Amino acid sequence: MDDEWFPDCPVLLDFDGVQVEINHQKFDDLSLTWNTINPSRPVTWTGFDLEWRPDVLPDLQTIRGMTLQGAELLEWKVDNIAGSTTDVSFVFADARLTVFNALDENGLTFAPPGADQRVRPCP
Repeated sequence: MDDEWFPDCPVLLDFDGVQVEINHQKFDDLSLTWNTINPSRPVTWTGFDLEWRPDVLPDLQTIRGMTLQGAELLEWKVDNIAGSTTDVSFVFADARLTVFNALDENGLTFAPPGADQRVRPCP
């Protein structure tokens, strides 16, 4: 209804028919699944009228059609609440998309890992 992204729901990314689903909950829960959510079905979330939409955020257009070069887990090296979180980052030739824990919801950034993050490449 408000024509905006609802960051509490999982982030779905489609890589040529392989759907990656990322969801951060609480301060340290991360769910990473493949092909389990059907975006053609309605979203059930009490109190909200939601629907799955492609490219709801304009910044996502920058990576649309790019070939995925790799995926990384970014571990925080700090001694505070962020130190218990892990971000999921997708690397493209000229761009990057990271889904991070935005304190009990999902956040997106297109910036490279920070100095306080340890990069763990995924095989």
